[in-house]
Amino acid sequence: MCTVVIDVEGAGSARLLAVRDEDPLREWDALGAWWPDRPGAIGIRDRRAGGAWLAANPAERRLAVLLNRADVSDLPDARAVSRGSLALDSVVGRSPVAPLPMHGFNLLEVGPDGARVLSWDGVDLRETAIAPGTHMIAHDDLDDDTTPRIAAWLPEFRALGPTADSPDWTAAWTALLAASAELPPEDDRAIIRDNRPHGYPTQSLLYATAAITPDALEVRDHALPSPAHWDDGTTA
Repeated sequence: MCTVVIDVEGAGSARLLAVRDEDPLREWDALGAWWPDRPGAIGIRDRRAGGAWLAANPAERRLAVLLNRADVSDLPDARAVSRGSLALDSVVGRSPVAPLPMHGFNLLEVGPDGARVLSWDGVDLRETAIAPGTHMIAHDDLDDDTTPRIAAWLPEFRALGPTADSPDWTAAWTALLAASAELPPEDDRAIIRDNRPHGYPTQSLLYATAAITPDALEVRDHALPSPAHWDDGTTA
C-alpha cells in the first residue's frame, strides 16, 4: 500500500514524494546502479526478486514507481510473474503491454513527454494522463477520494502551492509527511503506515523525493529508522 504525491508542472517537469510499504523481512538495497543489463538505470532493489520499487534513468530523465493494487483475475500466485521488472523496463523505454501474467498494479511513469499512470487489474490495462497540478495515488485510482489517506492529505499538499515556486519544496513536503505521521500508523488515513491490522504484512520502510526537469533528474532515498516510524525515532 505504497503512496505517491506528485506535482506536475508540465511535460518533462515534475516533483514527487514516494513512500514504500513492504514486508520488513524482505531485504532491499538503497538507490544504486544494480542492473548492468539496463545501462543508465538506477533504483531501489528488492533482493528477493531482483526488481525495483522505484527506478530512474537520469540521462533520459525517466522515473517510474510501482504500487500494488487489487486485481479481478483468478491468476494463481504460483503462476504470477514478479512485478519488479516494470519500473526498470519503464525507465529504459519499455512500458507494459497487456495481457500481463501479473497481479494488479499502478505504474507511475514520468518522462520527457509527461506523466501518467498505467493501471492493471488482471484483465484490463488503463492509462491515466496526469494533468498539471498536485496529485496522489495509492492502491486505487489517481486522486481517488475513497482512499482515506488521499482524502485526508491531498488537500494539504495542494495547499502548499506549486513546487516550482518553492526552492525548499522538499522541506515543505517532508514536514507535511512528518505531520501526517502523528496519526497512529494503523489509521487508514496514515501515509507512514502499519498495514498488519488491515491484513497485510507490510509497513512503511522508506521514502524518496525526486525532481525531473527538462535539464536533469535528481532522486534521493531516505530509510526510516524502523518500520512505520518517522525520522525522529518516535512512533508514527
